[in-house]
Amino acid sequence: MKSAWSIKRNTDNHGARHLCMGMICMAMTAIAQTTTPVDLTGATLEDLMNIQITSVSKKGQSLSKVASSIYVITQDDIRHSGMTSVPELLRMVPGVEVARINANTWAISIRGFNYRYSGKVLVLIDGRSVYTSLFSGVYWDQQTMPLENIDRIEVIRGPGGTVWGANAMNGVINVITKSATVTHGGLVSVQADSESTAKALAQYGGAAGANGSYRVYGRYTRNENSPSGNLAIDAGHALQMGFRSDWNLGARDKLTLQGDMLGASEAETITTLFSNRLPDYYTFGDHVHVAAGNFLGRWNHTFANGSEATAQIYYDRYRRFDQGLNIQSTGDFDFHYHLRAGERNDIVVGGSYRLTDQNFTNGYEVTFGTGHRRDNLFSGFVQDEVKLTNSVSLTMGTKIEHNSYTGYEYEPSIQLAWSPSSRQTAWASASKAIQQPHWLFAEGQGDGAAVPIPGAGIAIYRLIGNPKGAAPTVFDFELGYRAELSKRMTLDTTVFLGNYKELETLDPQTPYFTLNPAPAHLVLPSVFGNLGKAKTYGIETSAHWDVTKRWRISLGYGFLQMNVSQDALGNSTYFATTSGDSPKYQAKFRSTMKLPHHVDWDISAYYVGALASGPVPSYTRLDTRLGRHIGEFIDISIAGQNLLGPRRVEFLDGAQINPTETARAISLSITRHF
Repeated sequence: MKSAWSIKRNTDNHGARHLCMGMICMAMTAIAQTTTPVDLTGATLEDLMNIQITSVSKKGQSLSKVASSIYVITQDDIRHSGMTSVPELLRMVPGVEVARINANTWAISIRGFNYRYSGKVLVLIDGRSVYTSLFSGVYWDQQTMPLENIDRIEVIRGPGGTVWGANAMNGVINVITKSATVTHGGLVSVQADSESTAKALAQYGGAAGANGSYRVYGRYTRNENSPSGNLAIDAGHALQMGFRSDWNLGARDKLTLQGDMLGASEAETITTLFSNRLPDYYTFGDHVHVAAGNFLGRWNHTFANGSEATAQIYYDRYRRFDQGLNIQSTGDFDFHYHLRAGERNDIVVGGSYRLTDQNFTNGYEVTFGTGHRRDNLFSGFVQDEVKLTNSVSLTMGTKIEHNSYTGYEYEPSIQLAWSPSSRQTAWASASKAIQQPHWLFAEGQGDGAAVPIPGAGIAIYRLIGNPKGAAPTVFDFELGYRAELSKRMTLDTTVFLGNYKELETLDPQTPYFTLNPAPAHLVLPSVFGNLGKAKTYGIETSAHWDVTKRWRISLGYGFLQMNVSQDALGNSTYFATTSGDSPKYQAKFRSTMKLPHHVDWDISAYYVGALASGPVPSYTRLDTRLGRHIGEFIDISIAGQNLLGPRRVEFLDGAQINPTETARAISLSITRHF
């Protein structure tokens, strides 16, 4: 087995070098004219404060006036970061915990409770939820897209349940792509780095009749095995294709149609039990195969009185072999209506229905009931922003949901905002949000560990689902201040307190002996329960300073204190997540400088505190990027990442995956417009 992997890796490295050189040559020889000149000026701080965001209330709002802890990653941030994936981009947001497990697997959360299957953050792509109800988390390797097509990423830190519902418990990450109307023309982009990673993108967009626009793209990525102290593997490759079209159907109607298809093959090393081969653990190189696709349609209508209606429908399906075969199909319909009632009330109401159908073919050590489940999710919400005075507004609302696990759930919120001037807003909020239980919690069963018992053979720790579980709940309280201190400096600060109840636990049951499967062994069963509770508090701060017209410095800081415990009647031995999975301190520093001759020089530094789980030591990451615009046709950049250390492990996964190490890398990227 090891010899075969060694031979394969050497062969793949050789092929990757030829592929990288071929792509670079292809980009260097492309000759055409651009129809979209590159913007070299960037946005002012006043422009950034007045960005129109939609994730907080499903209506357009100025960032400076929003009574919520929100951070926006702009397209300019993306270009200057040198990052190549959405998970990496999220590192720049204070309060967001990003940890790489291997090249294809991530642990990402907001305000604690981090692990690979973190289910307390709702992730959206253009309003399409991408969580899997298998475990209420996100397969981040399936959420790939050309970063060139992202308009912005809106990150809400704190509950968003009133608008978005289940799983928007600790935050919402909404990736919003560009309209096809602003991506006319062609684009070819290639990237290769010193760690034998290569990416290539080809895209073209144009007019569709007199009132429409379209774009189509194809994208290929490939990575070789990352360095690893335990011989773990994570090589992979993926091919993705997609389209988007935007239409003006009249003066008051707009239509968007878009879709993507993805095929990927990845390697990982896992350590696991086999239920029919007890008691030995097996460590081996496994393969993950993914086939996924989605289609979304959205219609917007503006009425004569200025009110707006939006209807959205999407279908999402994936087939994934990952320690078992999981097939999930999701159909969703969402409608919301935005109106003004008089001079003081700004109201948004809406409702949605979602049908999720899942199949799981038993793999290794986990089974799921009959292997099939179908869930319905009904919801409705109302939110009213009341203008109390010219400078004070009060927003109240609630979401009512009915899910297949716990029935009816309510998620209310209230926000008070005071804007004594056009450049500053102080706000306070209180809200409740839930995490919807998942299929694993309700019906899953697996053997978690095998331990020897002197003189009595072995004991197996068995995890058993609980169909009568409750929804974990948070009551969240926040105070915030956002201000444009001067034309050159902005500040955004939030302090928060979270009170969590009915968190997932494993509750021990009566042990028993069994002969099936052989050999005879003691079973130590634990049932999923909701006997956990926690209190969290902390602060998140970000600031931007335009030192000169050509030099901007951005700072970020996050502090998180978690205290996890169990109910007085509980006898749980294990929490699904612990405070040791999340760093207590995080800090960010970014410098963006525009030099003469269309040259950009960017520096980013990230400090992440230690994790008690593992343990995983603290680390400081330093990245830099040097980019140049060659005329109006070509962008070329050289970036260095993780420059302070040769390699490190960022997270130790509790779900069998052997981690690989994040290594120092130098990359070259070339983008050609035509």
